[in-house]
Amino acid sequence: MKIAVIIVRVLLAAMYLFASVSYFANYMPDPPKMTADQTTFMTGVMASGYLMTLIKATELVAGVLLLIGRTAPLAALIIFPVTLNIFLYHASLAPKDLPMVGVMLLFNLFLFYAYRHKYLPIVSK
Repeated sequence: MKIAVIIVRVLLAAMYLFASVSYFANYMPDPPKMTADQTTFMTGVMASGYLMTLIKATELVAGVLLLIGRTAPLAALIIFPVTLNIFLYHASLAPKDLPMVGVMLLFNLFLFYAYRHKYLPIVSK
């Protein structure tokens, strides 16, 4: 179980670090052609002026925290809302990428299960 946790933690960290560093370094290739609904959604996110930067900064911080074993339970909590939003976006607007995003969600849920003993004091008396 311990090795599986390390593998999942590093893979999830790599996914988020790649996505955030490529955003800040601006070296991603042109995005694929989007549907009208996807364009509307992304236009709204970009129109806010700060939301995409906040999301990518959260991904960067959580990716680094995931690589540090001691802070991985905190990182799993921090990144879960982002992971869930990405999953719901793909479930409703871009279902062809859903399997990859589903793996990200499963990785995050697996980490929740693996670190459940760290979370129990939060919800217990």
